[in-house]
Amino acid sequence: MTAPGTTAEQAPAAGLRELLPLVRPHRRPLLLAAGLSLLGAAAALAQPALTGRVIAAVGAGEPLLPAVSLLLLVLVAGAVLNAFQSYLLQRTGEGVVLSTRRTVADRLLRLPVAEYDRRRTGDLMSRVGADTTLLRATVTSGVIEVAGSAVVAVGALVAMALVDVWLLLVTVTAVAVGMTVVVASSRRVRTLSRRAQDEVGAMTAAVERALSAVRTIRASGATAREVDAVGVSARRAYRAGVAVARVEALVQPAGSIAVQGAFLAVLGLGGYRVATGSIAVADLVAFILYLFLLVMPLGQAVSAWTQLQTGLGALARIQEVLVLEPERDDVPEAGGAVTTAPRVPAAGVPLLELDGVSFTYPDGTRVLDGVSLTVPAGSRVALVGPSGAGKSTVLALVEGFYPLTGGTIRWAGTDVRELPRAALRAQLGYVEQEAPVLAGTVRENLLLAAPGAADDELWAVLADVGLTGVVQRSPRGLDVPVGDEGVLLSGGERQRLAIARSLLARPALLLLDEPTASLDARNEGLLRETLSAAAADRALLVVAHRLSTVLDSDQIVVLDGGRVVARGTHDELVETSPLYRELASAQLLV
Repeated sequence: MTAPGTTAEQAPAAGLRELLPLVRPHRRPLLLAAGLSLLGAAAALAQPALTGRVIAAVGAGEPLLPAVSLLLLVLVAGAVLNAFQSYLLQRTGEGVVLSTRRTVADRLLRLPVAEYDRRRTGDLMSRVGADTTLLRATVTSGVIEVAGSAVVAVGALVAMALVDVWLLLVTVTAVAVGMTVVVASSRRVRTLSRRAQDEVGAMTAAVERALSAVRTIRASGATAREVDAVGVSARRAYRAGVAVARVEALVQPAGSIAVQGAFLAVLGLGGYRVATGSIAVADLVAFILYLFLLVMPLGQAVSAWTQLQTGLGALARIQEVLVLEPERDDVPEAGGAVTTAPRVPAAGVPLLELDGVSFTYPDGTRVLDGVSLTVPAGSRVALVGPSGAGKSTVLALVEGFYPLTGGTIRWAGTDVRELPRAALRAQLGYVEQEAPVLAGTVRENLLLAAPGAADDELWAVLADVGLTGVVQRSPRGLDVPVGDEGVLLSGGERQRLAIARSLLARPALLLLDEPTASLDARNEGLLRETLSAAAADRALLVVAHRLSTVLDSDQIVVLDGGRVVARGTHDELVETSPLYRELASAQLLV
């Protein structure tokens, strides 16, 4: 059931405030890395002063061993600190990616079903993969490195001011010009990076679309067209990436010009001031070393800032998912106390009741209009009618996949909005029309709804749906793979496996959407026998186009245009409902 004409809203803006919840669980290693960064900055700032002392000792004829030994000690200590900090940041970055992927995956799997109708699967997948990967650089070469670089830069500026104020003014002027260009350029990186990630998401969605229907594409001779379509999407991603690279390319030349200009200006003015005796040669050497200390962190800070903007662009796409309200299946939709859904209703109360149920898409398309029906405990009720009548929508609303537009659904006399969805779904077994089978093995698919079932129970339910022979063909038995989306099984086998999965959970009500759509006559008869046996201790609500499946139902409800137009047994409807008689005649049942 797909809502027509809907599009995803634009992602919210993301900044450091949105990044904090993701890095907060890793605050201890980050604080340790920040501390190591400060120690490394102190070691770096000490090196020019110690170098000046070595030069002064040479000029004064003093012993060199103490000064040189101290300088070497500081150099080695700084290298060790930087190595450990780098490892710590890389490890923490991986931890942030891991926790973010878990958070995003958890939210993706808990979104309201309507959200999946509005979004492309491939684009959602890219947020777990490509977008979260970009956060690694935000942590490893982003916030901490900017902070460490700032400490070194400030320390270098202070030390340069103590050496010579005039040389400092020349340096600051040259660097300021370059940094102005850098900051102005980097402002667009986040916007362009977000756009590039959007295009990567669209490309992933295009690939997922093609791979999920590759057999149909091959059979239709459309492989080349699909390759071209993916190529167009890849080209858009390429252009978006080039746009980011174009802006980032302005950063490096601006920084280089600023550095070279500052260096030349300091050499020229510094040489003049040494010649006039205003400063000593050792002071000039120390100042130039401090200049290098200033330039290196500024370059690192510029690169880190660019990485940070790229990561924040990806974070905006992640936030688009995280800000969506998840489906709370542990509390009632209407609020109030949490109650359980009874398996058996009170005497005279139907197990399931739809009372004037209506459903309309957000764009105004009306699907159901005042549908009322009851399913007594232990009964078999069928929904029939032409395509588009709203039959599958009824099952989706019973499962709580969508909120009602009007009317009430009651379970054992209680409004389902007063029951937690999880409690209600524990009493329901649902087999979709497409009968999805998950990649993995037969055992894993069966245990999806009943994780504690024993092997003999698995074999028994497989026998009920006629799949025992299929599973026994392989020496791996229950552990035989079914392939991606059950591709190693036939359509009928996938449908029977899905039915077996639902039967294994022993629900009070089994919802079946076209259960015999992919079955041959022999297996359809076997399934009818299985459903008849299943109905002995549970109720069935079956959507069927093939009327032979539901001829013996206790009640058949005929839907047309979202309304109930007739109800009764097969014999009664043949006499009273022109639409049902037309459907039965087309299938040679009258």
